[in-house]
Amino acid sequence: MRRLSKVISCLMLSCAGVVSLLAQASTDIESPKHKAWDILLTAAFSKITVERTNGIRALGLLRDNPRARELAENALKDPKPEVRAAAATALGQMHAAESIPKLEKALSDIKVPVVMAAAQSLRQLKDEGSAYAVYYELLTGGRKSSEGLVAQQLDTLKNPRELAKIGFSEGIGYIPFAGIGWDAYRTIHKKDPNPVRAVAATLLAHDPDPSTAKALVNATRDKDWIVRAAAVEAIAQRGDPSLLPKVQLRFTDRNPKVRYSSAAAVIRLSAAEPTKTARR
Repeated sequence: MRRLSKVISCLMLSCAGVVSLLAQASTDIESPKHKAWDILLTAAFSKITVERTNGIRALGLLRDNPRARELAENALKDPKPEVRAAAATALGQMHAAESIPKLEKALSDIKVPVVMAAAQSLRQLKDEGSAYAVYYELLTGGRKSSEGLVAQQLDTLKNPRELAKIGFSEGIGYIPFAGIGWDAYRTIHKKDPNPVRAVAATLLAHDPDPSTAKALVNATRDKDWIVRAAAVEAIAQRGDPSLLPKVQLRFTDRNPKVRYSSAAAVIRLSAAEPTKTARR
């Protein structure tokens, strides 16, 4: 009887241990972190495009997280361009330097919004050369070199409807103009393709390539005032006094915002002129 009692006691203790482990496992499974990952994974593998897009975009909040980075990298191969663009954006936001090669590959995507998102993230990750090449081609509609990164999309870049889509989905987040934001916003909502070209001009401000300076000067004569204003502001930020005469020509621009931006740019470039001379 004593042996039987001991066996029963041991069994009871063993069962209690199993129950305790199961209870702990259950607690782990129901932890907030586990629930959070379950939500993101469900979204990332959803059959609904908008759910995948939003779920992947949210991964940008997770820096130094290999799991999040892997999910975003996999989403770069999603059949839907909006999901691929969200993935490219998330990788930049999470500062995933390890993903630079995959983002560079995304620059040859067949959809320009994906290319723009990848270029923006590469710029955030300090791979500015690749990004500048994309912005140059977007602004000018031509290649910066014989190895243009978006050569396959040049026809798209000349398509107003396609550019309008990019202007709405990508441009509105990056309109950096001082004092002309509301007009730019209204123009975008009219499905005008030019704001995204204006964004490209602004993002080229610090590209040291001389061909970019020439492209910006050409853009100061663009038919759309937003592009002209953006080009003038970009030239001002470059701080190259040799471009001052080109900016001064916009003093008579038919749009007052361009005239005011030109005046401010000339003052800024004039202040930079003595510094350049001293260096020489």
